[in-house]
Amino acid sequence: MIFRQLFDQVSGTYSYLLASRKGGEALIIDPVLEKVDRYLQLVRELDLRLVKAVDTHLHADHITGLGALRDKTQCVTVMGEQTKADVVSMRLSDGDKLAIEGLALDVIYTPGHTDDSYSFILLDRVFTGDTLLIRGTGRTDFQNGDPRQQYESIFGRLLKLPNETLIYPAHDYKGETVSTIGEEKAFNPRLQVKSMEEYVEIMNNLKLANPKMMDVAVPANMKVGLHQEEIARRGWAVTAVEALALVGKPDVALIDLREHSERERHGIIPGAIHLPYTRLQENIAAGGMLHELARSTSKQLLFYCAFGERSAMAVQAAQDAGVASAGHIEGGIDAWKKAGGPIMR
Repeated sequence: MIFRQLFDQVSGTYSYLLASRKGGEALIIDPVLEKVDRYLQLVRELDLRLVKAVDTHLHADHITGLGALRDKTQCVTVMGEQTKADVVSMRLSDGDKLAIEGLALDVIYTPGHTDDSYSFILLDRVFTGDTLLIRGTGRTDFQNGDPRQQYESIFGRLLKLPNETLIYPAHDYKGETVSTIGEEKAFNPRLQVKSMEEYVEIMNNLKLANPKMMDVAVPANMKVGLHQEEIARRGWAVTAVEALALVGKPDVALIDLREHSERERHGIIPGAIHLPYTRLQENIAAGGMLHELARSTSKQLLFYCAFGERSAMAVQAAQDAGVASAGHIEGGIDAWKKAGGPIMR
C-alpha cells in the first residue's frame, strides 16, 4: 500500500494520499486548496491516478481542495450524505465502503464536531477527521456540533476499535503525527471522564475563539461550484422530466456511471447500461465501447450518476473525445426520483 501523510502548516491540516498499485488508482482525504499542486506533483511522481477526493466534514479553518482537484483531474468528490457542500458527487452513509482499486475503507458516521463528520477505517488505521484528535477532540460549538453526539461517536464507536489501531486525524497543532486508540484512552485528557455529562461539561466550557478562516472557509466550502452548470449552458444536459420522455427510445442509450454499492442502495433506471465512471476514458476513446456505440448506431448517449456531477464530467470528456451525441441527466438519479421516474432494484 502507498500511504503519504501531508501537512499544511497554515491551517494545521493533515491530508492523506492512499493507493494500492496495479492500475495506480489513488484517493486523497481532506485536501487543502493551497496544496493542490503539491498533491498532483506527488501523484505524478508516484505514477498514480487520482480517482477520489474526500473530505471528512465541512471544514471551517481552510478552503477545501475538492473543487480544484475535480477540475484538474476529473476525480470523484466524496463526503457524507449530511453535508451541505454542493461540490460532492458521491455521498456516503454509515456502513458504506469507500473503495478504489485494491483498497476499501469502512465508512462510519461520527457526528459531534459537525453534523456531517465521518471517519474512515482501513486495516490497522482510522482517519478520524476532527472527531478524535491526538490528545484532544474536535470542538462542538458550531456547524451543528453536539458534545453528546461526539461522546457517542468517540466512546461508542472509535474507542471500540482495537487498542493498536493507528489514529490519523485531520488536524494537529503541536507537531504530533499519529497516535493509537490505546494511547488516547490512556492519555487524552478529554477522555478521562466518568460520564457523558462530564464530557459535555468540558466541551461546553472550552471558550475558544472561532477559527480565523471560518467566515471565509465555511461559505466557500459549501458553494464550490457545480460542473454540471457549465454543461447545461452548453446544451448538453436534459432535465429529469425531459429524460422521462427519452428513456426507452431505440436511439437513446442510458449509461449509469455509479458504483455497484450505489446501484444496490438506490436502485437503477430500467434499461440502463452500467459503466462505472472510473472506466469512462477507455470506453469513450476510439475503439472503446461507447465511442463505437455512438458511431455505429447513431445512438444518443445519456449519462447519469447520483447527483449529476460525474455525469457532467463524463459528458465533457466524451465531447472532447469526439462523441458529439453525449448528454446527461441534470441532478442525476436524485432528480429522476423526485420527478417520479421509475426505479428498478
